[in-house]
Amino acid sequence: MELLETTSFLLNEAERCISRFEKMREQDRSPDFFNEVKPHVNEVDSILDEWVKDSEHYIKMNRPKYLHPSQIHAAQEGMKQFVVQSFYKETSKKRFYQSVHAVLYTLKTMQSELEGTVDE
Repeated sequence: MELLETTSFLLNEAERCISRFEKMREQDRSPDFFNEVKPHVNEVDSILDEWVKDSEHYIKMNRPKYLHPSQIHAAQEGMKQFVVQSFYKETSKKRFYQSVHAVLYTLKTMQSELEGTVDE
C-alpha cells in the first residue's frame, strides 16, 4: 500500500473505532478477546507500523511544514490504544474521544500534505 492509501485506511479505521465503541456501549456486552479483539488489533498494528515507516521516510525526504516524526509516533501510540479500547464499554468516553480526535488530526494533516492541499 502506498502512504496515501494507508493514511486513508487508518482514517476509516479511526471512524470505525468510534462506531464500534458506541455500539459496544449500546449493546452492553464484552467482546471475545481471542476471536474478536486480538485478530483485529494485530491487523491494524501491522498496517500502522507500515504507515509509521513510510511517514518517517516521507517526512525525511520532503520536510513538510506541519508534520514531524514526534506527531507520527504519538499518533501510532494513540491509535494502538484506542483500537483496543473501542471494543470495551468500560473505556472512559471522554478520554477515548480525545485520543481518537488527536490521531484524526495527524492523519488528516498527513492526508492533506499528500494530496497537496495544505495551506501554506
